[in-house]
Amino acid sequence: MSWIKSRSLKIVLLVQLLFTSALVIIFMLALGKHGAISAMLGGGVSVISSTVFALIVSRHQGYTAGDAIRTALRAEAVKIILIIGLLWIVFRFYASVNAPVFIGTFILMVLVYSMVLFVADDKKIR
Repeated sequence: MSWIKSRSLKIVLLVQLLFTSALVIIFMLALGKHGAISAMLGGGVSVISSTVFALIVSRHQGYTAGDAIRTALRAEAVKIILIIGLLWIVFRFYASVNAPVFIGTFILMVLVYSMVLFVADDKKIR
């Protein structure tokens, strides 16, 4: 993840991956293969869209407030479109999806992503 410049985004993406992995294991034990796959897909939708957002924001080169806002809005628009597309793909092509597990994991990962507000970005990570 060295292509992502923000320490906060790196940490939150890592936490999303860890939470998703834990939920996959939990749902594998509790509900079997389709529960685990549903949790993996739900977390994956959020992790992929969050990563794309972080990549777009990290490529920001402007120095004005307007440039920063345009970049953030562009990144958020791409993220939302990607989420909608990935949610549709999962429901369209994975007939055995466990919808409560899939949506629940996705929502939990969106909430984990909001933790970025609480992570300080004052230290450099290589």
